[in-house]
Amino acid sequence: MATPKGFARAIIVLTTVTAAVMELIDTSIVNVALNDMSGSLGVNIEDISWVITSYAIANVIIIPLTGFLAEYFGRKNYYITSMIIFTVASYMCAQSTSLVEIIIWRFVQGIGGGALLSTSQAILFDAFEPQDRPMASGLFGMGLVLGPTLGPTLGGYIIDHASWPLIFMINIPIGIIATLLSFYFIEKKEDEGKKKKDIHIDYNGIILLAAGIGCLQFVLERGESEDWFNSEIIRICSIIAAVGLITFIIYELNIKHPAVNLRVLGNRNLAFTTIFTFVAGFGLFTSVFVYPVLAQRVLGFTAFETGNSLLLPTLAAVIMMPIIGKTMSKGVTPIPFVVVGFTFFAIYSVMSASVSPDVGKNDFFIPLLIRAIGISMCQLPLINQAVAGLQPKDYAAGISLNNMIRQLGGAFGIAMANNYVANRYAYHRSNIVSTMQYGAERATTLAQGIAAKTGDTATATNKALSIMNASVERQSYYLSYLDTFRLIAIFFIAVIPFVAFLRVKKKTAEEQAAAAKAVAESH
Repeated sequence: MATPKGFARAIIVLTTVTAAVMELIDTSIVNVALNDMSGSLGVNIEDISWVITSYAIANVIIIPLTGFLAEYFGRKNYYITSMIIFTVASYMCAQSTSLVEIIIWRFVQGIGGGALLSTSQAILFDAFEPQDRPMASGLFGMGLVLGPTLGPTLGGYIIDHASWPLIFMINIPIGIIATLLSFYFIEKKEDEGKKKKDIHIDYNGIILLAAGIGCLQFVLERGESEDWFNSEIIRICSIIAAVGLITFIIYELNIKHPAVNLRVLGNRNLAFTTIFTFVAGFGLFTSVFVYPVLAQRVLGFTAFETGNSLLLPTLAAVIMMPIIGKTMSKGVTPIPFVVVGFTFFAIYSVMSASVSPDVGKNDFFIPLLIRAIGISMCQLPLINQAVAGLQPKDYAAGISLNNMIRQLGGAFGIAMANNYVANRYAYHRSNIVSTMQYGAERATTLAQGIAAKTGDTATATNKALSIMNASVERQSYYLSYLDTFRLIAIFFIAVIPFVAFLRVKKKTAEEQAAAAKAVAESH
């Protein structure tokens, strides 16, 4: 297959990056619309959060299977079909009138979206010569960083000026255009679709993976709201996850043609890289979760203001991605990038844990800029490091596992943050209430002031107590979120010494090209 040039390459770059950004936006855009969606559909906020959970479960199941599905159905066919599924599901989400309906369509959307992210990068890489593929990785990395940040900003603007179905409807024209451009400009690989009869389908492995990973993701996403192991559904899913994953691991290690090649984890370099990847996913997803909630619940930012405060610093990471890709293409080892990136993320967490409750929107710029630099330093080098020391035939399996670990790190991080915030909130609230001096006198004085202003003596005391409770609640949440940032910093600092176990193998030009392509096809 000839490498496209000029206008054709530009169209491929635009199409693949746009498709990936569209999918990434949908992972976070609904977060700021939950209140509006719950009111419109007549359900509570815990129930409507299933629209996040169902999408995440679908994503984490499909990601490790994307390489196999693209090989079996043909990459171009699989890509276009996934784009159509994503676009149709987006329309159906917007048209949903019940909770069950929108949960089902969000799951379908997640199935299509998981393929968009993975296959887009594979197609993009094939549009560049091997020596230029690190630059292609940098271009794609711009979308990886920008997408999740645009979600809250765009979602906040839509919620402020329109209604929640529009957050799904905006995908439709983009999806249609991307589908048409893919059909006309993306070429099939020479052997695409011709080896189906030679491909062994590991049905048992796929079922075990879906059951184990799907239930684990459910437990991590819903554990806090379901009161963890006090809930029967959490206990059942935990058992299914444990049995499913253990059986999956044993089964995959003992068959000739596994759906996911776990044997590559016998490589020490990949095994330790997955630790860094897990923590990177933990920090990336948790910080995107904790900061917006702190900004809106405690500091009083609107959803749009919160998104805007994230957007500008993130542009620094967008600019750095192709620069890092170009630097690594010259043979610079990825390990220093990883160390600097983790150090920067730890610094960001420590700075965020030190903010005062009256901080302004602009005061977060420097910490968020440091976070953006840390992310850009981690993403591409960790992907590159995952294949260092592997044989070319194992690159795809190594990267696929690495990406799944990052997703699970993010799910674990959000679950841990939810639980940690709840526990620290109870601790700080108890301390504040127990140390509050002259509480009764303050309530009486406040009630008298309210009665003097409103003339309503009957409810003045209740209003005064409500104001005092809101103040205690705000301070308790404020302190609990700061504690969570400190915990994130500890994770990043603790893992840095493990860099001593990483190794860099000098690759030939052929191996570098194969690694770059494997990164693309397995991302």
